[in-house]
Amino acid sequence: MNSGAGFGNLLVLALPLALLAFLVLSQRKRGRQTQDFQSALTVGDKVVLTSGLYGTIITLDDVAATLEIAPGVQVRVDRRAIGLKQPGAVAPEPDTTPEVD
Repeated sequence: MNSGAGFGNLLVLALPLALLAFLVLSQRKRGRQTQDFQSALTVGDKVVLTSGLYGTIITLDDVAATLEIAPGVQVRVDRRAIGLKQPGAVAPEPDTTPEVD
C-alpha cells in the first residue's frame, strides 16, 4: 500500500485551511489597527481623508468629524473616511508681507 497518498490528501486539505486561518487573523489585526487609529484621533490633528482631501479636525464625535480644509471652509465627514494622520504637519503661516503696486 502507498502511505504517501494519505499524506498528499492531508496536505490538500490542510493547505486551504492554513490559508484561510492566515487571512482571518490578518483581517482581525487590520481591524484592531483601524480601531486604535480611530480612537487616537483628537481635535487639532492634521489628517488626510481616503479621498485625498487634507484638513484639520475641528470637532469630533463618535460618528463624524468636522474638518477645516481651508481657512473658513469646514466640511463634516464620516469618521471612517479619515485615512491617516499627517505626522508632524505644521500649518503654513499666512503671508503677511504687504503688496507692492
